[in-house]
Amino acid sequence: MSKRAMNLNLASPQLRTRVAVLAAGVGASAMLGVGVASAATGADAAPGAAAGAVAAQADAQSKAAQAVEQSKKEAPEAKQDSKKAAEKKAEKPAKKKSSWTVPVNDATISATYGTGGDRWTNKHSGQDYAVSVGTDVHAAHSGTVVKTGGNGAGDGPAYGNAVVVKHADKTYTQYAHLSQINVSPGQTVKEGQKIALSGNTGNSSGPHLHFEVRTGPNYGSAIDPAAFLHSKGL
Repeated sequence: MSKRAMNLNLASPQLRTRVAVLAAGVGASAMLGVGVASAATGADAAPGAAAGAVAAQADAQSKAAQAVEQSKKEAPEAKQDSKKAAEKKAEKPAKKKSSWTVPVNDATISATYGTGGDRWTNKHSGQDYAVSVGTDVHAAHSGTVVKTGGNGAGDGPAYGNAVVVKHADKTYTQYAHLSQINVSPGQTVKEGQKIALSGNTGNSSGPHLHFEVRTGPNYGSAIDPAAFLHSKGL
């Protein structure tokens, strides 16, 4: 074998190694180029996506700011409306239920307080409710029964059967011309409680209830019952 041939043979493994290294380098360069190209492509795409996100965020912030401004404008108006509603409600306080009631239900007033005429010796001392005999008569207010019975419970035969009740405000109510009495002196009664039945006893021209409001228990102390009940919300 000549020296030239030996040199070529000896160089062959080295040559092969160099070729392999070169090929690997070329491949790596190629791969790196692809990566760089991909990165470049991503870098080119990112500005567009970021711009879209920024625009969306800016739009959301703008809408939020507008909503805040609108709420600031509406808040004083809403507060003013609420204040007006509260003032209007304060002007009209809730009406309290009266603790007084009329002595009979569904009745027609047939004679009023102070009326004159042949039926009375003096001016009419009460208010007459035209009702049929046997109609329930109720206590106009809570109190204590002070007297009952015929002869107007002591006030005279013109009243027929009668009941007188004393109330906490030092007023008295009288119920006359009764056909039946269901309470007795000293008994406590409540507002609206049945105390008697209407009738036609005493000096009566027809079935009715004679009702009086008094400042004392006896005849001669009567006041206008219509005005009094009106003052109690009736």
